[in-house]
Amino acid sequence: MAKRYVHKTGKNSQGDITKLCNDGQFWSPRQKADAISDIDNGLHEYWVPWAQGPETQIRVVNGPTGKYLRTDRDATQRNNLDDLPDC
Repeated sequence: MAKRYVHKTGKNSQGDITKLCNDGQFWSPRQKADAISDIDNGLHEYWVPWAQGPETQIRVVNGPTGKYLRTDRDATQRNNLDDLPDC
């Protein structure tokens, strides 16, 4: 299992995460569905190395409209992947 670091995220017009990115990496950009499959099948882990604080793992969440990606960096309910720059 490879540990992949995410520095940027793609978002649609509603702000939903659509892809994970790390410039210069062969796997980047990785579409949301593919990243979810990678995590669910234990092929790869995705992590965010925050400038302040420890790195956090991206996980798959089963929401009311299907699966999505998120990380819980702090005590809020916000998806901190939204804080990353666009790719």
